[in-house]
Amino acid sequence: MTHDPPPLAPHAIAAGLDAAIEQAEKGWREGGIPIGSALLDAAGMIVARGHNQRVQSGDPTAHAEVDCIRNAGRRRDWRQLTLVSTLSPCPMCSGTAILFKIPRVIIGEHRTFLGAEEWMRLQGIQLQVVDDSRCIALMERLQREKPDLWAEDIGE
Repeated sequence: MTHDPPPLAPHAIAAGLDAAIEQAEKGWREGGIPIGSALLDAAGMIVARGHNQRVQSGDPTAHAEVDCIRNAGRRRDWRQLTLVSTLSPCPMCSGTAILFKIPRVIIGEHRTFLGAEEWMRLQGIQLQVVDDSRCIALMERLQREKPDLWAEDIGE
């Protein structure tokens, strides 16, 4: 990527993060991993949402960001979109953002898990870590209440 994406209004980022958190909570209610994602267009409107469905579907690749991008369908505007995730994206999800040349990723938190942020930066993706207490609480709860499920999700 050769240039930074145009800035998003703070209210658009907040709305995207709220949508991602709603998706994470939905995944937790379904018995799955509480990670959610949203995709915003250049105007900050939500164009897709997704949540980790690995447990629910039995598909080990059904992480939140991949689910969200799948839900976005076929598009030609990937280079104008912003991916929002409640958690620092793992290498698979980071690779998906890199593949589609998504220029910006908003990360709810990276205290409980640090994904492939350096790789995304090296590919020119602009990262913004929000350090949201709700996102941290979701992951701390998963790690406390279902440590084996979390270890399975990250391939341990």
